[in-house]
Amino acid sequence: MNQETQTPGGGRRYARVLTIAGSDSGGGAGIQADLKTFSALGCYGMTAITAITAQNTRGVTGIHGIPPEMLRAQIDAVVEDIGVDAVKIGMLHSPEVVQVVADAILRHDLPNVVLDPVMVATSGDRLIAEETVGTLVRALFPLAAVVTPNLDEAGWLLGRAIADESALDAAATDLLALGARAVLLKGGHLPGDRVVDVLALPGDERHRLDAARIVTHNGHGTGCTLSSAIAAHLALGQPLAQAVRLARQYILGAIAAGADVRTGHGHGPLNHGYAPVAQRVIE
Repeated sequence: MNQETQTPGGGRRYARVLTIAGSDSGGGAGIQADLKTFSALGCYGMTAITAITAQNTRGVTGIHGIPPEMLRAQIDAVVEDIGVDAVKIGMLHSPEVVQVVADAILRHDLPNVVLDPVMVATSGDRLIAEETVGTLVRALFPLAAVVTPNLDEAGWLLGRAIADESALDAAATDLLALGARAVLLKGGHLPGDRVVDVLALPGDERHRLDAARIVTHNGHGTGCTLSSAIAAHLALGQPLAQAVRLARQYILGAIAAGADVRTGHGHGPLNHGYAPVAQRVIE
């Protein structure tokens, strides 16, 4: 069930999170993972679909982009009726789509924007055109409360490989210099028994988040899930650093709970519903 809050005019409402992202027909990533995460963390999820993918645990076999005017209509319909407490942004496949999203954030003054710059799938498939990257950085980085690239995405954005843990802080700082307000640089692709992420906030504030690596073949949708969990906790009123910590706790639990479950023949999904909570109604 949803968690509720009290509205200024009286009555109760749910913590509302909008995902602007692509659809994963296999159910492990994209808007499907986002909605599962919102529900598990007690929020009311809404969608604006940017693209439809033909996808399973083994890879992506097709991408069909939603026309920009239809994406704009989806966002407007949700915001003008239901309202939004936080936004998660995932795959944006073209410069036109990026601009539609940026315009909507400004037009509606959307709060708590979490930008996951989805560029490469777990399977290694590239998901957006290269010319989209510049528009993404210019139009959306300054509007996001936090940007959450993995190492491959950060390397593409910075034009260099991030080869070891010692390079994380400098890379996060350089990503801030691209215009981001805050950066969560995910170090999960580095080798080793520990996973280290770096949360870089304005100035010199850095948080190193360390956890034991969970051995599993089921890592599909981890990036989508983490960014969605951050957005959910922001919608519920947590400050950014705490929202990131709580989101990491959730995703580590979801990975562990699904580590030995077999789904499909490739990279399987997490167990998003391993510890569902009652959806919160805010007083």
